[in-house]
Order: sequence, then structure tokens, then C-alpha cells
Amino acid sequence: MKLKQLIFLPFVLLLFFTACQNHDYSPKPKAYFRIVFPKKEYTTFSKPVPFTFQYPTYASVEQDLSRDARKNWYNLHFKQFNGFLHLTYYDVSGKGEYDEMVEDARKLAFKHTIKASAIDQRIIHYPDHKVYGIYYAIEGNTASSVQFFLTDSAKHYFRGALYFNERPQYDSIAPVVKFIKKDIDTLIATFKWKN
Repeated sequence: MKLKQLIFLPFVLLLFFTACQNHDYSPKPKAYFRIVFPKKEYTTFSKPVPFTFQYPTYASVEQDLSRDARKNWYNLHFKQFNGFLHLTYYDVSGKGEYDEMVEDARKLAFKHTIKASAIDQRIIHYPDHKVYGIYYAIEGNTASSVQFFLTDSAKHYFRGALYFNERPQYDSIAPVVKFIKKDIDTLIATFKWKN
């Protein structure tokens, strides 16, 4: 009988040790990578164009080379975040053209209404620099989170729109949008017409 117990004892011990392990196979919650934001530093945009502004040093200014691009169109590329602030400039020849551009900016912002949870508008008013416009903050799973236009109400019109080269998931890009919004606010606050 002792021989049977000696043979049986290792099996019981093996069963005991394997049964005591914790095999929690519950799925892990979905998470996103930690984002390390660069230090806020700015430099001056100084190309031979009718305007100037401050932009972050961790972004690069690139000439817009798209098929429909015009003179004085640029992209502010946020490479680390896979995003672009598309910047377009138009000379304004008259009140009718100016009104049409302002209405186009409104339509382009409100085109996101289908997916947006909110669209907040803010008036831009810097009379010392003759810079006026509207800032659209668009929340939700939309293609663009920020759009704005700046004008002197006479002969200049400048428009910006923030896009990411990712599928829109507001909860995942919200910290990045919040970070870049401060850069856009700086761009607008430092924006000046050259003539």
C-alpha cells in the first residue's frame, strides 16, 4: 500500500500546484499609447507673402503641392501627430467675393454637422492688426477639429483647417487637438498683414 501512495502522491502534488495558478483570461481594456508632447516654442513664418505669424518649432511649413493649390497656400505639418493645418490665402477683389468666402468658410465648418457633437464659434477681433474672423471648434468624430478664417475685411482672406491622417476617433485624438489648439490660438494672436 505504501508503494501505491508514493506513486499517487506526486500526481496529487502536481494537480495541486497546477490548480493553484491564476488563469485570468479576461480581455484587457482598449487603451491608447502615451503621447509625449514637445515643449512649446515658436518661430516666425517669414516668406514673401502678404502675412506673417508665429508657428511651433515642432511643426514644419510646406508649400501646398496639391493639384488645386494656389499661390500662397501652405500646410503646417505636425509630423509627430500625423496632422496638418491647411492654410490658404486669397486676394479679395470686392465685397461680393468677400461675402462669398465668408459663407464658404461657414459651410465648410458646418459640413461636419452630421458627425459633430458640437460646433462652437468664436469671433476673432484684433483691431490693432486689422485681423478679424471666426474660429470654429468642432467636437466629435469629424474629419476636421478646428477651422478658422482671418480677414482685414477689405483685400485679404486667410483660412485654416486642421486635419489628421487618421480615422476620426475624437476620444483618442482629443489630447492632441487640445495641444494643437494652443498653437492655432498663438498663430491667430500673432497674425499680421504685411500691407
